[in-house]
Amino acid sequence: MPAPDSTYKYDALIVVSFGGPEGMDDVIPFLENVLRGKNVPHERLLAVAKHYELFDGVSPLNSQNRQLIASLRREFDAHGPHLPIYFGNRNWHPLLPDTLERMREDGVKRALAFVTSAYSSYSGCRQYLDNIAAAREFVGADAPQVEKIRTFYNHADFIRANVEHIKLALAQNPERESAHIVFTAHSIPHSMAANCDYVRQLEETSRLVFQQLANGNNAPGAYTLSYQSRSGPPSQPWLEPDICDHLQTLKKSGVENVVVSPIGFVSDHMEVLYDLDHEAQQVSTQLGINMRRAATAGSHPAFVKMIRELVLERMDQTAERSDTCGPGCCSPN
Repeated sequence: MPAPDSTYKYDALIVVSFGGPEGMDDVIPFLENVLRGKNVPHERLLAVAKHYELFDGVSPLNSQNRQLIASLRREFDAHGPHLPIYFGNRNWHPLLPDTLERMREDGVKRALAFVTSAYSSYSGCRQYLDNIAAAREFVGADAPQVEKIRTFYNHADFIRANVEHIKLALAQNPERESAHIVFTAHSIPHSMAANCDYVRQLEETSRLVFQQLANGNNAPGAYTLSYQSRSGPPSQPWLEPDICDHLQTLKKSGVENVVVSPIGFVSDHMEVLYDLDHEAQQVSTQLGINMRRAATAGSHPAFVKMIRELVLERMDQTAERSDTCGPGCCSPN
């Protein structure tokens, strides 16, 4: 592990993510962690567990985050800053309290946190801040200070990574000029969306990505934003349209070629695999729609470069930053 550079205000970076099971034995304990304190029927937990069974209980998230960290390590080694990189999850190993304890033992005093969420929402911002605070309290008075890097939904390199992944998906479509781009993001309750900039930011990311696609050759025809993975009771209004309902609407309007881009996720989650690659793909097949799914940002070189730039931005005390979240941001209701 490289020694921290004493000239910097921060002496480590921690990549903080949601976490995911890596085998069937992990699935139920993982879901219990996710749902702890929430009024979710046990039957719902078992239903979600069946989604994981289709993939042998393995979420791609931890593996993709390890790939991201390895790429980021190479980027730091080549260009700086010379900081150690740690990995901690909210819901599965390596868990945040364990990682912060190891950081304390390594002598880390002040760390930056890169949270694998590009947007401002309770689940993508405030809950991470609360989990970091709880992990610090678990470690004790000498726990490292941890400061979250800003949101990056409109960063040029995040946009570029998504544009290039969509272009790869379009290249597999012989009718790419008529293809309709459907951007997707995790749905949240209306009450939660009213207390954050989630929808506005998603709309801006969609606009910026499509704007770059429209400037190239063989540009797609149009785009829309839809949502996926809602889990609340039917009586509670959540953001719509759902991707599967939206595909039916597109078919009725004459659309036959679709590229789905899950811009609401920076790495593949089970929601991407199940809700898009399984459910949405099944609906597309039934409707006669030719659907391709673009990759998430993952460890795309532009995305890795962006993280390094955000770290350097935060280290430069004279730099102007466009933080969108402050104290008490992104309330759950």
